[in-house]
Amino acid sequence: MPATPLSAYDPVLDQLAASISDLPLPPPAGLLEVFAGVVDTRAPGTPHRLPVVLTLATCAVLAGARSFTAIAEWAADAWQTVWAALGIVRTPEESTFRRVFTRLDADAFDTALGAWAAAVTVPNNGQRRRIAVDG
Repeated sequence: MPATPLSAYDPVLDQLAASISDLPLPPPAGLLEVFAGVVDTRAPGTPHRLPVVLTLATCAVLAGARSFTAIAEWAADAWQTVWAALGIVRTPEESTFRRVFTRLDADAFDTALGAWAAAVTVPNNGQRRRIAVDG
């Protein structure tokens, strides 16, 4: 029997919108900024910027996506406000996510994502860092 999700779909989208808005946030400011440091090994002129693809994939996985197809479906179902915030008019397809992650420098991605996770989970003074892990 599958576990009940701990968070609803909408809060993940709200967190994405907040992380890429102009609001002042502690460094690293958001996923797009964090992923901007990951080297894009694809040919110049590709239609989808690497930070956008990585941000969509990360949010999709946080929302429960477990395959490239599920990531692409989540990205396609994202709200227009999310697309506008990311600066996209057409969402990447499953094959785009597959190609990006096949060629991606896994160490650089892990470092960038780890820096973001550490920054957004900084506890308040006098509290311990808590991270929920399911599965």
